[in-house]
Amino acid sequence: MAKRGLLIVISGPSGVGKGTVRELLMGDRELDLVYSVSYTTRAMRPGEKDGVDYHFVDETTFRKMVAEGGFLEHTNFVSHNYGTPKKEVFAALEEGHNVILEIEVNGAHQIMKKCKGENLLTIFILPPDRETLLERLVGRDTEDPEVIKARLEKASRELAMAKDYDYQIVNDDLGKAVEAIRSLIRARLG
Repeated sequence: MAKRGLLIVISGPSGVGKGTVRELLMGDRELDLVYSVSYTTRAMRPGEKDGVDYHFVDETTFRKMVAEGGFLEHTNFVSHNYGTPKKEVFAALEEGHNVILEIEVNGAHQIMKKCKGENLLTIFILPPDRETLLERLVGRDTEDPEVIKARLEKASRELAMAKDYDYQIVNDDLGKAVEAIRSLIRARLG
C-alpha cells in the first residue's frame, strides 16, 4: 500500500505569482505532484483551457456540487465561485501522490480546519510590496479597473492572514521563491 501523499496549499493575493510558481513546481518529477483543478463560475480568460486551468461551470452546477458536499473548500471571490473537488484530492492522496492546491485564503483556512491531522503543508506567497502587486495585476491585462481595485482591497486583508500558514515566501525573485518552496516540500517528504 502506498504511503498517503502530502497535501500542499499555496495561497496568497491575486497577482502574487501563485500560478507561475505552481507550474514551475509541477515540472519537478521527483516531487510527484498532482495539481487539483478547481471549479469556478467565472468566465474563461484568453489562453485558459477548461479542465486544465479550471473546470468552468455555471452557477446552478456549482450550487448543486456544494449541496452534495462535493468540495473540500469553496468560496466566493470577486463575484465568482471557486471550489476544490474533494473526491479527486482524496483519491490522489490515497494513491500516494502529493497534491498541490493553488487557492485563495478563505479556501485555505477551510482546508486548515477540515484537514487537521492530514499530512498538510501550507505556504503563503507574499509580494515584495504593494506597488509590485499592482503592476502585476495591471500587467495581466485581463480585468477592468474595478476588479483590480477589488483584488487590491482583498489583498490587504489577505496579507494580514499570512501568519496563519506554516511558511511565508516573498516572491521578489521567481527562481528563489520556487526553490524555497521546493525545499520546504522536499523537507516535509523526508
